[in-house]
Amino acid sequence: MEAKAILRNVRISPRKVQIVLDLIRNKSTEVALATLKYTPKAACEPLEKLLKSAMANAENNHNMDINNLYVSECFVCPGPVMKRIMPRAQGRAFRILKRTSHITIVLKENE
Repeated sequence: MEAKAILRNVRISPRKVQIVLDLIRNKSTEVALATLKYTPKAACEPLEKLLKSAMANAENNHNMDINNLYVSECFVCPGPVMKRIMPRAQGRAFRILKRTSHITIVLKENE
């Protein structure tokens, strides 16, 4: 039995999210929440919210015990990229890529 939560179109680069996801993979939910709370990264705030959502899904939709949950899978996929233009010298234009992410967290129960 597994519980899942997906967060789509988050306005943060997948590369920055991946660093934080590597910290919480295969950890219990209590340890993962504490890690996200005290890690000074921009990705921690949406990830903490997503982890709490996955825990609520496990408790309410799958009748799982939230004290025995751990993060079995967590991954990030690139979402749509917003392309913007930055004016530069002598009439040139540089492109700015504003990247987005799709984040997935899967929780399972310890045996």
